[in-house]
Amino acid sequence: MGFLARVLFVVLSLGTAVIYQNYKNISRPIPPPAFDVNAYWGPGPASAYKEDPSIKPFSIKYTEAANELKQQLARPLKLHAPLEDVNFEYGFNTKALRNVIAYWRDNYLTRWSEREQFLNKFPQFTTQIQGLKIHYIHVKPSNPGKKKVVPLLLIHGWPGSVREFYELIPMLTTPSKDHDYVFEVIAPSLVGYGWSQGSSKKNFGPLEMSVVFRNLMLRVGHKKFLIQGGDWGSVIGSNLATLFPENSIGYHSNLCFTNSILANIKSIMTNIYPSLFLEKHQEEFHVPSLDKFYNLLEESGYFHIQATKPDTIGTALLNNPVGLAAYILEKFSTWTNLQYRKLPDGGLTKKFSMDALLDNVMIYYLSDSITTSQRLYAEQYAQNQRDMQMDRVATTTPYGCARFRHDLAHATDWQLKEKYENLVHSTYHNDGGHFIALESPKVLYEDFVEFVKKVVT
Repeated sequence: MGFLARVLFVVLSLGTAVIYQNYKNISRPIPPPAFDVNAYWGPGPASAYKEDPSIKPFSIKYTEAANELKQQLARPLKLHAPLEDVNFEYGFNTKALRNVIAYWRDNYLTRWSEREQFLNKFPQFTTQIQGLKIHYIHVKPSNPGKKKVVPLLLIHGWPGSVREFYELIPMLTTPSKDHDYVFEVIAPSLVGYGWSQGSSKKNFGPLEMSVVFRNLMLRVGHKKFLIQGGDWGSVIGSNLATLFPENSIGYHSNLCFTNSILANIKSIMTNIYPSLFLEKHQEEFHVPSLDKFYNLLEESGYFHIQATKPDTIGTALLNNPVGLAAYILEKFSTWTNLQYRKLPDGGLTKKFSMDALLDNVMIYYLSDSITTSQRLYAEQYAQNQRDMQMDRVATTTPYGCARFRHDLAHATDWQLKEKYENLVHSTYHNDGGHFIALESPKVLYEDFVEFVKKVVT
């Protein structure tokens, strides 16, 4: 072997060794971060706090506030006319917004007592955990008969609320002749959302919220339970299933992703050679990723604002019902189907009733929770949360992924297995968007039950 050949051999050998070592480093799971299961997040010093473990009934009652809101919406609307030939491409079309406000004022709010009764249809409670008042819905199945009753923690996201689950909960808690399982549902408002008190201290992110919700489940009497979530619910649910496998029977998500370096490398490889890693019907969910990235970039301006200056945008929306409705409902348009941007009304009532959409807006408005809800973005992307590297902490809890065609992002099984070592359920649905529990509760229910059959014995 000549001198140059020997040098080349050595260089290639060293390069291969470096690549292999780096691969081992980025693919090796890391241990869970240290955390305090009793950390105090309320106002003032922890030394002055004594937790009240009692559980108190809760109901929504806002007659005076609803009347004041109706008067506020009766004021002349000062809105810029949309550009010619523009629908929802620039955001919420103001012609469509006038129609929404008119319906809200002249129809919905005239029936507020009816809507209030609807929002109170399920038993609701509050309890104090780690210095925070936590609000939750708790529905036990009536007459389960011989069906196996399994506790279920149901977790929503932003800009949703527990209202997303009102059509799903009866399916989960009513015995079905087609399935052996029925569920006892605990659906909390996220910390800082609705009537769950926001943290008074920095560094309360999705990991810390997963601890609170695990403690909530223990409070209501369940040491082991199922978890289901989308949006922030998928992040919180993932953290809970990862950090507390001893409490988690299984975790099912309708927004499936992982953001490790190796998972992102796999995404690139999948886009270069999709036929090697995907079945034909799966390709449209994942490729071409560049187009999907551009769409995500176009739709994520809110994300950057809320991850950097949540209190500024929160101040702009607080006590501003017209702005609040536009800001929230625009997401129910584009996140349900990006093609709805081309429609004059944003396609809002193609999949949802206007009453359901306004119920959700009312929860944010009446509870003054828009600012505290948006702080979760800033906390998730703060340095302390990034340092925890939760995407590199292996999840051993059985995991199920349900993908819906028009959701914001999707990960392949190949990517997900970098984190979720026990991926037991993976499905693709050719319709449906981000708010699937509200859009197609029956489809989500059936997918979830199929997952449960694989993990509950």
